[in-house]
Amino acid sequence: MKEDLYPSFKILIVDDEQAWLRSLRISLARLAGITNVITCQDSRQVIDILNRNDVGVVLLDLTMPYLSGDKLLQLINEQFPEVVTVVVSGMNQVDTAVKCMKQGAFDYLVKTSEEERIITVVLHAIRMIEMQRENIEISRRFFSEELSTPDAFSKIVTASQSMHSIFKYLEAVSKSSQPLLITGESGVGKGLIAQAVHKLSNCKGELVAVNVGGLDDNIFSDTLFGHVKGAFTGADAPRSGMVEKAAQGTLFLDEIGDLTIASQIKLLRLLQEGDYYPLGSDQPKRLRARVIASTNQDLERKLQKGEFRRDLYYRLKSHHVHIPPLRERREDIFVLFNHFINEACQDMGRQKPHISENILSLLQVYNFPGNVRELKAMTFDAIARCQGDTLTIDHFNDINKNILPHSGQKFFSASEIFDSLDELPTINQAVRLLIYSAMKRAKGNQSIAAKLLGISQPALSKRMKQMDGNFLDF
Repeated sequence: MKEDLYPSFKILIVDDEQAWLRSLRISLARLAGITNVITCQDSRQVIDILNRNDVGVVLLDLTMPYLSGDKLLQLINEQFPEVVTVVVSGMNQVDTAVKCMKQGAFDYLVKTSEEERIITVVLHAIRMIEMQRENIEISRRFFSEELSTPDAFSKIVTASQSMHSIFKYLEAVSKSSQPLLITGESGVGKGLIAQAVHKLSNCKGELVAVNVGGLDDNIFSDTLFGHVKGAFTGADAPRSGMVEKAAQGTLFLDEIGDLTIASQIKLLRLLQEGDYYPLGSDQPKRLRARVIASTNQDLERKLQKGEFRRDLYYRLKSHHVHIPPLRERREDIFVLFNHFINEACQDMGRQKPHISENILSLLQVYNFPGNVRELKAMTFDAIARCQGDTLTIDHFNDINKNILPHSGQKFFSASEIFDSLDELPTINQAVRLLIYSAMKRAKGNQSIAAKLLGISQPALSKRMKQMDGNFLDF
């Protein structure tokens, strides 16, 4: 299998010394995994190469025959202002460095500098170009109404505009080499989002998912990085870690908020340096996978409590999407419900039953603390319980047991409700308004309104009769 090139654009090295070209090319690949590199010994060919290729970074020597480096620097900045030029010269002269920077060079390096210094500057330039291109792509996507690759999101059933906006953002950042952080409550579909991003990336490798929640530091290291033979008692054979298995693909780390501080440090180093050591080995291996992390925890709160490293948080958050809970996108409830009804009937070999209208009212007032996963589970359970040809409210045991007044919405204190009033309502008036509000939310269904009020349906019916049933239409 042909290895994917990194970065997505080309790095052009211009120097008349063949030995230096070869040495720098090997160093870029060995130390930073930078493999999308082309070289040029004849400075007269550079402009033509830039016209014919998608070049993002030029590493340019100054002292060359035919066309000098400083003249070439000027031409590149005039004709290709989007290209980042790094001067790598054999001359260590302050005046020359200042002149190059004034002409638009991104940085000035001396060939005798340590390899790590050159690699760091090149990686910085690559990241800057990636961010510029991603911002342009994000802007383009958001001005477009349609998704470019809707098939990638086919497993995610939604009618929500907020989810559609998230999809457009994911299309824009899907090919980025930087980490993606997915946050949201349990059951919102973070795993499906990771699958969609992997599909959008067109990576040749696999999506390798690892639930890191609850792993101690040693198991975390062995799971991700693997080990060599004899690394510890019982290590009778070498074993590849999940990082290596995800090469040329995507490494999906679920429940990232549960990592220990020790494991967080190791993950941070992996993301910063781009390499890792299998247990028992002194030979580093390169990270060749896109990292996606997810959590249902509030990482900013964990930062404040000192339970999550700030540097790791911002490294993971290079790209970030927050998936809203189901209660904040209620337009998806009926769409998902119908989808799960069809799925359950097909799975159980049943005919699709008639759906009682009361069910739709019930679903609309329920808070779904378990989100989409809970809706799917209760739908499958209801279909299993339904013995006739009509699905009714009585088949939804979980909602009937768990539904609370106000469906888990915010309770207001007495002062918030009444302090602004010049005159307090009477008890009868307050009860009447409360019943009216519950009936309105329940769309006229007394059973659901009674559950919202925390009383029985007969008790509600009795109170309404005492009030002569004088309520507006709901």
